[in-house]
Amino acid sequence: MNRTPSKPRAALWMAGWLSLMLVVAVTGREATRELSVFQIMEIRSGLGLVMLYPLIRLAGGFRALRTSRLRLHAGRGLLHYAAQLGWFYALTLIPLGQVVSLEFTMPIWTAILAASFLGERMTIWKISAIALGLIGVFVIVRPAAGEINPGQLIALAAAVGFGTSVAIMKSLTRTETTVAIVFWMLAVQVVAGALPTFYLWVWPSPYVWGCAIAIAIGGTFSHFCMARAMLYADATIVLPMDFLRVPLTAAAGWMIYGERMDVFTVLGAMLILTGNLLNLKSPAPRPAPVEA
Repeated sequence: MNRTPSKPRAALWMAGWLSLMLVVAVTGREATRELSVFQIMEIRSGLGLVMLYPLIRLAGGFRALRTSRLRLHAGRGLLHYAAQLGWFYALTLIPLGQVVSLEFTMPIWTAILAASFLGERMTIWKISAIALGLIGVFVIVRPAAGEINPGQLIALAAAVGFGTSVAIMKSLTRTETTVAIVFWMLAVQVVAGALPTFYLWVWPSPYVWGCAIAIAIGGTFSHFCMARAMLYADATIVLPMDFLRVPLTAAAGWMIYGERMDVFTVLGAMLILTGNLLNLKSPAPRPAPVEA
C-alpha cells in the first residue's frame, strides 16, 4: 500500500482527525453522565460498523477486508479497546484539557515502538522529543507532590495503549487497506464489549443517543483519517500535527464546563508540545558516497 510521501496530504487528513476527536471528547463527557464506558464503546463500535459499510462497498465489497494478519488486527483492536475505555473513564475524573495533554505523550511511545519494530530512524530530535515529553508528564502529574489523581494515571496508561496501537497500525498500512484496518478494529471491539454491555445496559435518553451517534461518527471516521494520514508520512511525523487538540479541547472545557487548566498542566503541555515540534524536524541527509 505504498504512497508518495506528502506532508501536506498527511496534514489534511490529520485536520479531519483533529476535528472529529474534539467532537468525541465533548460528547463522550456528556454520554458518561448516564452510561457506562462499556456501553458507550459498544454503541460507538456497533454504529461505526454500520457507518463504515458504504466505504466497504466503495473499496470493492467484503473482499477488501480479507487479511493474512488477523492476529495483529485482533491484538490491535483489543489494545485500542482497553485504551479507549480508560480514556472515556478519565474524562469523568479530570478536566478535558488535562486528559488530552496526557494523551499527547502518545507520540513518545509511538516513536519508541516505530524505531524498535518498524525500522523508522531515531534521530537526536526524536530523542529530545521523548525526553521533553517525559518531563512534561512529571510536571502535570507531580508525583513528588503527592497530588496524583487516579484519572491522571488512567489517562497516561491510555496514552501508552494508543501509542502502541498507532505503531501497529503503521505496520498494517504496509499491507492492508484503510477500510480493512478500521473494520477489524471495530469488529474486535464489538465482540470484546458484548458481555459487559449486556450486564450494564441502561436505555439512553434521546439526548444521550445523539451523543452516542456523534461518538460513533467521530470515532469511526477519525480512525479512517488517521490511517490515511499514515499512508503519506511516518507515524512520528503525523502524530505531532495533532497537538492543536490540546488548546482546542481546553477551550471547549472552559466554555462548556467552566474548567480551567492550572499552571502545571499548561507548563507540562508546553514541554510536550516543544518535544513534538522538535519531532517534526527533518533528519540531516546522509552524506553521499565519494566516488573513487
